[in-house]
Amino acid sequence: MAQQTIRFSRKHSKDFIRTLNKRVNNYFKENNIPKTGNVQLYIKSAIMLSLLIFPYLAIFLFEFSAWYKLGLCIVMGIGMAGVGMNIMHDGNHGSYSRRKWLNKLMGGTIYVLAGNVYNWQVQHNVLHHTYTNIHGHDEDLDAGRIIRFSENAKWKKFHRFQHIYSIFLYGLLTLNWAITTDFKQTPKYLKKKLAYGKLPSAFKQWSSIAISKVIYAMVWIVIPILFTELSWWMVLIGFVAMHYTAGLILSIVFQLAHVIKETEMPVPDENGKFEHSWVIHQLFTTTNFSTKNKFISWFTGGLNHQIEHHIFPHISHIHYSKIREIVKKTTDEFNLPYHEYKHMRNAVISHFSYLKSMGKRPQLT
Repeated sequence: MAQQTIRFSRKHSKDFIRTLNKRVNNYFKENNIPKTGNVQLYIKSAIMLSLLIFPYLAIFLFEFSAWYKLGLCIVMGIGMAGVGMNIMHDGNHGSYSRRKWLNKLMGGTIYVLAGNVYNWQVQHNVLHHTYTNIHGHDEDLDAGRIIRFSENAKWKKFHRFQHIYSIFLYGLLTLNWAITTDFKQTPKYLKKKLAYGKLPSAFKQWSSIAISKVIYAMVWIVIPILFTELSWWMVLIGFVAMHYTAGLILSIVFQLAHVIKETEMPVPDENGKFEHSWVIHQLFTTTNFSTKNKFISWFTGGLNHQIEHHIFPHISHIHYSKIREIVKKTTDEFNLPYHEYKHMRNAVISHFSYLKSMGKRPQLT
């Protein structure tokens, strides 16, 4: 069955958008600062890369016990998540720097997470940001049959336990990127001619995947087996521990922004049209959390300021804590929703409570 064409309304939000854009633009103009990253972001990038690289080198250079090296793999997983949220994310949105080559370089750090630039940009920049929380269009809601994120998804008996087993599956996110995701997404996206920018040729895309996967396996598996005293199974356990740590962090942060009780999973009318404009749609489908917590804001790359990110994806996350005040004030003036959890733990509780509700057998109507 052909996928329904989605259209957003162009009514009712022009004044809000005009006012909000003017206020945000004035903030950058009055403070004489660019909308892209600054020295704060560059220092943070060095820290996140260090969390990934130095433990990796330490495994080769120092005669630590196997348990200690397993701990280093977990630290690498934290660094891997940090690279993804702070460097790769801004780079692939074009907000890391005013220099295109630097954005491209930083966006390319997704290969450290075993992902692929083209596939990630289509899934995230094109599908998720355009069709946020729309079942059948936003692939962030697609967990196969195993997790039911929307009432529009088919219910299975085992979903009754998804609020329990989901946490164990979240850690598999980047492992899936390494093993299966790119091979599923590439043919689908190329066939649909989806791209964030120029559509790559099939040969270029498949070559990129093949080369990056071989290099990835060499760096993270083959070289440690050959040049450390660790046996192959120890290396594989460390590899999985690193990815599981990164995947768990990334999954939890992503889910708290959209898959909770307060956010909506709207459905278009029979003509594929929504009653709200795209910007207003983001307000109904997105939530912030722990915006006053400096460490969470710092470590998650501002992904706890999802409202600001979804409305202004081309502004670096370094600025989100400042423009949050502008966005919130403007939504209040126009009587529009602004969902936010004061503490991360409340957002976590809401997420798993929502999963539990989605796991219940739907009532017949």
